[in-house]
Amino acid sequence: MGDKAHAHPGAAGGAPAADRPSDVRNVVLVGPSGSGKTTLVEALALTAGAVNRAGRVEDGATVSDYDEIEQRRRRSVQLSLVPVAWDGCKINLLDTPGYADFVGELRAGLRAADAALFVVSAAQDAQSVAATTRAAWEECALVGMPRAIVVTHLDTARTSFDDMTRICAENFGGEDPDAVLPLYLPVLGPDGADGHAPLTGLTGLLSRRILDHSSGERTELPPAPEQEEPLRAARDRLIEGIIAESEDESLMDRYLGGEDIDVATLIADLERAVARGSFHPVLTAAPAAEGARQGIGTVELLELITRGFPTPLERTPPVVTTPSGKPRSAPACDPDGPLVAEVVKTSSDPYVGRVSLVRVFSGTLRPDDSVHLCGHGLDATGHAPRPCHEAEIRVGALTSPFGRRQNALDRCVAGDLACVARLGEAETGDTLSPVGDPVLIEPWSTPDPLLPLAVRAHGKADEDKLSQGLARLVAEDPTLRLEQNPDTGQVVLWCLGEAHQEVALERLRSRYGVQVDAEPHRVPLRETFAGRAAGRGRHVKQSGGHGQFAICEIEVEPLPPGSGIEFVDKVVGGAVPRQFIPSVEKGVRAQAAKGLSAGHPLVDVRVTLLDGKAHSVDSSDAAFQTAGALALREAAAASRIQLLEPVCEVSVLVPDDYVGPVMSDLSGRRGRVVGTEQSPGGRTLVRAEVPEIEVGRYAVDLRSLSHGTGRFDRAYARHEAMPPQIAERVRTEPANGSPGA
Repeated sequence: MGDKAHAHPGAAGGAPAADRPSDVRNVVLVGPSGSGKTTLVEALALTAGAVNRAGRVEDGATVSDYDEIEQRRRRSVQLSLVPVAWDGCKINLLDTPGYADFVGELRAGLRAADAALFVVSAAQDAQSVAATTRAAWEECALVGMPRAIVVTHLDTARTSFDDMTRICAENFGGEDPDAVLPLYLPVLGPDGADGHAPLTGLTGLLSRRILDHSSGERTELPPAPEQEEPLRAARDRLIEGIIAESEDESLMDRYLGGEDIDVATLIADLERAVARGSFHPVLTAAPAAEGARQGIGTVELLELITRGFPTPLERTPPVVTTPSGKPRSAPACDPDGPLVAEVVKTSSDPYVGRVSLVRVFSGTLRPDDSVHLCGHGLDATGHAPRPCHEAEIRVGALTSPFGRRQNALDRCVAGDLACVARLGEAETGDTLSPVGDPVLIEPWSTPDPLLPLAVRAHGKADEDKLSQGLARLVAEDPTLRLEQNPDTGQVVLWCLGEAHQEVALERLRSRYGVQVDAEPHRVPLRETFAGRAAGRGRHVKQSGGHGQFAICEIEVEPLPPGSGIEFVDKVVGGAVPRQFIPSVEKGVRAQAAKGLSAGHPLVDVRVTLLDGKAHSVDSSDAAFQTAGALALREAAAASRIQLLEPVCEVSVLVPDDYVGPVMSDLSGRRGRVVGTEQSPGGRTLVRAEVPEIEVGRYAVDLRSLSHGTGRFDRAYARHEAMPPQIAERVRTEPANGSPGA
C-alpha cells in the first residue's frame, strides 16, 4: 500500500509451510460468476512467482480449475486453494465459485478465511453485482471480516471505474459510503480500434505516483499536469475517509487545519482500519500482458493482503463444545496449544482417494498423529445436526495443494491450511482434536437445498454402487440432501439449482462410476372418501382341496384431516368370528396403503365392520384379509374418491421491488398469500401456502423472477383436497404422479 514493488516471490509451484500464524494470510475471493476471480488468482500467482505462465480459463489451464468438470464447463464449481509466498508471508488464496448453485463452496471458503477480496466486473451491471454478492458481503459484516474490493475487466469496452466504485459504495457501504473508497485510480492509454482506451497503469492516491505498465514493465512516473486535479480530489476524499477511521482523534483537526499528514501515518491508519473491517478499499487489477511478469495492480493487491489483512491471530476463534454439547473455552491460535482443526472441504481423488482440506485453529497437525475425529454432519440450516459420529484415527500424509499437485508438508501450524489424505471417513464440517480430550466446532450455516432430483440406477451393475456414491456425495457437499421417500419409493437428491444437479450427476458418473437416470419427482399424494359409502367383500372359492370362504360388510365415512384410518368393529351375534376381525382390519389397511383410485395411500376415513359370514372349515385369516380388501374396493367404486395433495408453508424474502411479481407468481401457482412483513435492507418477507406440486422448480423460477435476489424456505403444512381437473390429470398420468413435477 506504499506503492513500492516487493519482488519477493515464492518458489514456483506453491508456497512453503508457514512456521508461525503471523506469517499466514487466509484470503477468500468472492464475486459473481464471470467477475474474473480465477483469472485474478492466476495473475497473483504469476506475480508471486508461484507459476511461470498464467493459465486461461478459456483453455482450462488455470491452477484453480483443475477438476475435469470445471475444465469442460469453463467455470469454477468447487472451492480451491492456491498458496503463494509474498514479502515473507504465506498467502492462502481460496478461489470460490460465483454461481449461486455452489454457495456451499463459498460458505466453506468464508469459514477457512480471515479476510475477503470481493471481485466485481466493470462489464457487469449494478443489478447483477448486488444480486449475487451482497448476501456474502452481509455475512462477512456480521462477523467483522475485513473486506476489500477488486474491479476487473476495465480493459473491455463501455466500462467505467468511477461508475463501478459508486455502485460498490451504494451496495456495500451501508450507512457510510465513505468507508468504500479507491486506493488507486486506473490510467488509460490511447483509444484503440474499438474506441475504448486500454488500461496501462495505476495512480497511487497516497504516493501521488503513476505505476505505469505500458512498456511491459512496472515503472514509477510523476503524474501529468492534466491528472493533478482529479488526483487531488480523489486523494482528499480518501484521506478524509482514512482519518475518520483513525484511532487518533486529533488527526482530523490537524488535517482540517491545513496540516499535511505524513503518508506513513496515513498508511498505518489505513492498514489498521482495513484489518478491523471498518474500511474497505477499492482496487483494480488486470492480467499480465503476453510475456510480462506482472499484471496491473497485482503487486498492490499482494501488498494489501500482507500488510492490511489480519493474521489468524486476530481472528475470533470458533465456538467449540464437547461432543455432548457442553461449552468449552475458545481455542487460542497457538501452535503449541491443543489441536483444534476443522475439515472445511472433502473431495475424492481417483488415485489418492478421499482428500480433506483442513483449517487448523489451534495446535499443530503432523503426519502420523493420532487424533479424535468428531462430526455432527451439517444439515440444511446448521442448527439441527445429525447424530454425532466419532472415531480415533491416524493422520496420513500432509500436503499443500497447488492445482493437481500435492506438495508434501511436515506440519501445519495454527492458522494454516493443509490437505490430509485418507482421513478415515471424515466429512465436511468434522472436527479434529486430541485423543482423550475431544471437542466439536459449531457448524457453519448452509442453505436448504430445495430443488428435488429423483434418480435411479441405470442398470443392475449400478444398483450396488448407487447408494455408496450418493452417500459420498452428501458427505462431501453439505448443500446436498439425500432422501429415500417412503411414500413414492424414490431416491431423491435435493440440490440448490439445475447446475448443482448436473454437477452431482456428472460426479456420480466420473468419480464413482455410477450411471444413473433422472426421473420426474413424484409428490406424495393421498386419497380419501368424499362421502359415506358401503361395500361388501365376498371371497368364496371351491376349486378342490381346502376352500376359501369369507364375507364381510363395511361402511366407510370420511374423517377430519390428520385422522388417519380408524377401524371400528360393530359385528353382533358372531357373524364374523372374533379371531377373524383383526384379519378384516389387516386386509382393509393393506388395501388402503396401496390406494384405490390412483395408487396413493388412503387416509382420514373410519371403516366400520357391520356384518359378515364365515364357514366352519373354509374360513381363514387369509380369506378374511382378502374379503376386507375387496369390501374397501367396492365401497370406493360406489363413492367419489378425492385426491389430497401436500401443501407447503412458503416464506419468500425478496427486495421490495419484486414483491408484486412474487405475489402474482404465487397466485398463479394456486398459492394463498397469508401475510407480508418488512425485513431489514429494503426487503419484504412474503408468507404463503402453496401446493407442493407447484413449487417443485420454484428454486429455479424464483431466481429468474427476482434476478437472483430472492430466497425462500418451505415446510410441510398439511394435505388438502386437490382441484378435480388437476386430480383427473394425475389419474391419467399415474407414472408421474404429479403434474408439473
